Amino acid sequence: MKSLGVRKIINNRIDQCFTELNALGRTAFLPYITAGDPDFETSKRILLGLPAAGADLIEIGMPFSDPMADGSIIQASSVRALKSGQTMNKTIDLVRRFRKSDSKTPIILMGYYNPVYVYGVNRFVSDIKKAGVDGIIIVDLPHDADCELYAPAMNEGLSLIRLVTPTTDHARLQNIIQHTTGFIYYVSITGVTGSELTNIEEVAANVKRIRSASALPIGIGFGIKTHVQVAEISRYADAVIAGSVLINKIAGTLDENGKSTNKTVCSVLNLVSKLSLPLKLKV
Repeated sequence: MKSLGVRKIINNRIDQCFTELNALGRTAFLPYITAGDPDFETSKRILLGLPAAGADLIEIGMPFSDPMADGSIIQASSVRALKSGQTMNKTIDLVRRFRKSDSKTPIILMGYYNPVYVYGVNRFVSDIKKAGVDGIIIVDLPHDADCELYAPAMNEGLSLIRLVTPTTDHARLQNIIQHTTGFIYYVSITGVTGSELTNIEEVAANVKRIRSASALPIGIGFGIKTHVQVAEISRYADAVIAGSVLINKIAGTLDENGKSTNKTVCSVLNLVSKLSLPLKLKV
């Protein structure tokens, strides 16, 4: 919709989604949840309800004990998930169960390299592809150290999505986009997840700079907490990404023992509907 020029197309669900939304002139809404938070069954129910609530693509966090790029909200979700017994196998199974009822909505796994390395890179990309994953974001794997992951992912038809930050200079940006498929994830703030988004003008300027270097769609995330911010960010983005606000909603519905209640699933899905509404109204 806002991207120009030529880009690498794998033609998986991610590329198809952006092509369809581009034809509609609409920005995508991309919610993030942590697999297994606060438990497997609750996260499954949330995941299954996301498309009807307004999700165009879905990002699933792979729980990790040391999520250094994440703020306290998402860190706590990883702790809850791991405490409830979430594993990589269960995360892959979560996607597999989702695909039984939804064959269209793109699924992206986001996380850190250590669990992928322990699982085995080739086994990982093969298993997640079979389960129905379309793309991966590995937060702590720099573009110049990803030779083990890029080729296997491309061979499986998985998009390898990269993070670009406000401090990414032109030379590094050029290197990043050479090995990026699906979309570019622009981190809209200098900080961890859950920080406040305060400078929309800076976001606009940096996104313009990225578009001059790449024809890939751009998803904008970090710090987006209200439907007003979603509407404003959508002026510059191909996808608006919301994570911490949803994880915080989950946390706020748990009982004194950290267990889900009858409010957990519906509260999160209602919030997704509210946040995504400005994007639907533009059609």
